[in-house]
This record gives sequence, structure tokens and C-alpha cells, in this order.
Amino acid sequence: MDTVLLEYGWVLLVLIGLEGLLAADNAVVMAVMVKHLPKAQQKKALFYGLAGAFVFRFAALFMITLLVNIWQIQALGAAYLLFISFKHIYDQRKGQEHSIEPEATKGSGFWMTVLKIELADIAFAIDSMLAAVALAVTLPHLNVLGLEDIGGINSGQFLVMLAGGLIGVVIMRFAAHKFVRLLEKYPQLETAAFVVVGWVGVKLLVMTLSHDKLGYLPHDFPHSTPWTIIFWTVLVGIVVVGALVGMKKNKESEAS
Repeated sequence: MDTVLLEYGWVLLVLIGLEGLLAADNAVVMAVMVKHLPKAQQKKALFYGLAGAFVFRFAALFMITLLVNIWQIQALGAAYLLFISFKHIYDQRKGQEHSIEPEATKGSGFWMTVLKIELADIAFAIDSMLAAVALAVTLPHLNVLGLEDIGGINSGQFLVMLAGGLIGVVIMRFAAHKFVRLLEKYPQLETAAFVVVGWVGVKLLVMTLSHDKLGYLPHDFPHSTPWTIIFWTVLVGIVVVGALVGMKKNKESEAS
């Protein structure tokens, strides 16, 4: 029993770290999406975004059997993240502001922003829960509170995923406001943020292509060591390069 609890504790720590990173990505998206709004509306939009993140992660946990078995859901999540990533980069290259004009359409701008945030929350919730189940299913079954299964998942595994997901939302709660301030200071980081979003979309796409019903990639590839190393190396590289470029441009603008 002690060995099982140690195993659960280790997986929970790893899951908290993983969910924290995914929550940070989600927080970056929210920060970028609300920054064109007035300060008061930014706080309201972030509140709705955080509430949506909590609800969708909780719903995804109970629907995990659907998320694992229905590849179309994974594909939709991947498509949305890739869409908002490419759209932002395309608009920026065209020299256009990607957000809605604030004064002319203040109300619709706010609610359209909230809608975009909620859609992003759904995509990140799918990615978050798929990552969580990949870790949790390796654990031995443990019946908690006399329950064998919750939502079609072993109760012990379910509670580990729930704990990891909730802690991720808490991390997001504090990270989102900090990212808003960071983007105000270093607006160039916005592009790097959406490149990260696109890369997470690629991760979901890889999961889709490795689904049993498609089989374009080996089933275990998304959880293999080579792909894990590639994914996190590229992710960290995007963040580092984005930060360096942002700081350089910020110094150049201050010098001029």
C-alpha cells in the first residue's frame, strides 16, 4: 500500500508540473485576447475565461472516455488552436490589428472576446485531460471512499487527474494577470505566445493522427520519449527566443 501511495504521489507531482505548464499556455492566450479591452473589461473577461477553464476541465474529466475514443473532438481542438495561431500571425504580417475596434463596437467586442477565450479554454481542456489520462492510466487501481469508478475511470486515477487539473486552474488564476502586465511591457511577446499556441495545436494533431481509428502515426507515439523531448524542447525554444527578441526590441524602442 505504501508503494502505491508513493507512486500516486510521484505521478501527482509530475501532473501538477505538466498542468502548470499547460495552464501557463492557456493564461498567455487569455492575456493576449483581452489586452485590447479597457482595464475594467479585461478583469471581467479574465474572470469569465478562468471560470470557463475550470468548468471545461471538470467536464472534460467526466467525458474523458469520449475524448480518448472520439478522434474528431481532438481534431477540432487542434484545428481551433492552429487557426487562432495562424490568424494572429497572418494579421500581424498584414499590419492589421487582430482585435475588434474597442469604441465602435464596445459591447460586441467584449462578448466576442469572451467567446474566443471560452473556445480556447475548451481546446486547452481537451489537451490537458488527454495529457492527464496518459499519466494516470499507468497507476494501479485504487478504490477511494468505497468507489470503484467515477465517470468510467478508476476512482484513485480520477482523483489524481482532478487534483492536477484544479491546481492547474489555480496556477492559471494567478498567471493570467501577470501575463497581461508582461505583454503590456513587452508587446513583441504576443507573436511568441501564439506560436506556442500553434505548437500545442500540433501536439493535439499528433494525438489525433495516432488515434486507433486513423493510425497515421503509431498509437504510442504521442507518449514516447522522442516526441516528448521534441515537444518540450521546441516549446522552451519558442519561449526563450520570443523573450530574447522581445527584450531586444524593447531596448531598441527605449533607446530611440
